[in-house]
Amino acid sequence: MKLEDEIKQSIFKNEYQKANINIAFTASWLSQHAAKALKPYGISIQQFNILRILRGMHPKPATIKLLTERMIDKTSNASRLVDKLILKQLVDRRECPMDRRQVDILITEQGLGLLEKASDDLETNMLHYMSGISTAEAATINQLLDKLRK
Repeated sequence: MKLEDEIKQSIFKNEYQKANINIAFTASWLSQHAAKALKPYGISIQQFNILRILRGMHPKPATIKLLTERMIDKTSNASRLVDKLILKQLVDRRECPMDRRQVDILITEQGLGLLEKASDDLETNMLHYMSGISTAEAATINQLLDKLRK
């Protein structure tokens, strides 16, 4: 559906304003789809992102600082997210043996298992709602978004 129909606005100051609103609207739309796919697993998009980062580093630990640097949503409170994941037994927090001031965060086997299932569901969901564009169009979108952030 066209942006104009979605937000009930037909006039924009210029194409840049429309593109900005369209990107923000689409980001929210994608987040809503991801949140819906992750709901059965009891984790948020931000918690999923932390688990993915930790899986990518596994079996090496991460610090809160590293998690914050790598997160997609830089405004998220990584420490609070880790605390919630600890309560769900998806990650562990351990004192670093080489620096007692540093805390190491590791994904648990339970976290790896949940992440694998959630990732599969999220991928299936994504392929469904992205089916309206071709692989070449997806590549073009990626190139344009990368260019925009330069």
